[in-house]
Amino acid sequence: MSDEREPLVRRLGRGALDVAGQVGGVTLLALRLARRLVPPRLDGPELLRNLHKMGVRSLPIVGVTALFVGAIMVVQAGVLIRRFGAEGLLGWGAGFATLREVGPILIALMFSGRVGANNTAELGTMTVTEQIDALSTLAIDPLSYLILPRVISMVVMLFVLTIFGDVLSLVGAAYTGRALLGVSVATFWNGLLEAIRVWDLATGLIKSALFGLIIALSSCHYGLTVTGGAPGVGRAVNASVVASATGVFVTDYFSTYVLQ
Repeated sequence: MSDEREPLVRRLGRGALDVAGQVGGVTLLALRLARRLVPPRLDGPELLRNLHKMGVRSLPIVGVTALFVGAIMVVQAGVLIRRFGAEGLLGWGAGFATLREVGPILIALMFSGRVGANNTAELGTMTVTEQIDALSTLAIDPLSYLILPRVISMVVMLFVLTIFGDVLSLVGAAYTGRALLGVSVATFWNGLLEAIRVWDLATGLIKSALFGLIIALSSCHYGLTVTGGAPGVGRAVNASVVASATGVFVTDYFSTYVLQ
């Protein structure tokens, strides 16, 4: 092996080991949290607080994102609609892509940027200031008190936000179709309801629950493993967002194949 290639091989090896280590850490965290679900051991008030913070406060940004997702789907489908004069297919074309793929993915990415990054920053700050160690000193289980309520809140609220976003996406698509293509709202909804199956909606919602679990575990793992003080918190937030986005796309690929 030449000297020129050896550094590249070493970098690739270190990268592979780092990825394996992070995936292993997330998996171990998931197993430790699963043990605390049977029987359930979590703090109720902390769960309610996180449901409000992560869900209710995310409604405005998710609503705006969803409306534009629906509008974009109509703009993209409009080319074929005009070419073939198939106005009745606009509801199916926009709804199918929105419900199964685009809506859940974009809402998950927005959720990761707002909620996941904030969660990593909070836990990272608590880690470097030894607040989590202080909980253990007081005989309070950090995973039951802090982490499990956050994970459950992210999974539940991303699922609910996806339903909310799907509705707004379809409303935005219907009225965009009327404004840009002259397709009536009734024609849009008729085409949607005739062609879209319940499984198409269920597929997107199942994906949203998986995305929520990926974002929750990634953000909590990186927040709990912060090192290096305040600069380390910034690096952890960046790594968490990247890992969450990567996990969303990888999960989407395999779940799409399984849920066909």
